[in-house]
Amino acid sequence: MTDLRLTVGGIELEATWTNDAPETRAELDAALPVSGDAIRWGDELYFDAPLGVSSENAREVVAEGSIAYWPAGGKLCLFWGETPASVDGEPRAAAPVNVVARATETKPLETLEGGARMTLERAEER
Repeated sequence: MTDLRLTVGGIELEATWTNDAPETRAELDAALPVSGDAIRWGDELYFDAPLGVSSENAREVVAEGSIAYWPAGGKLCLFWGETPASVDGEPRAAAPVNVVARATETKPLETLEGGARMTLERAEER
């Protein structure tokens, strides 16, 4: 079941919640929809989304398609490939992040050039 819709530029992706960071997930869910002009860092996009949560099962290496919250910087992040911090090709954050959801597909993001407007909303909100 699709829980979320992620729009990156003109690309629409489906995503599902994870159970890795339940407190962060609850805070983000209450704040939806969230959007911002995302900055690109390798194959990661991030934008301001201050939630007021701390590290919760935070990690630097994440799965492809991970939607994560960086508590130290107040940013929502999307990972779909290598970043400048990557080792052996894995998606890697610059600092630990709380993974809250995962995009079911990331291949369309390979066409992105630079930053993009990013929106995360409940799938039924449209």
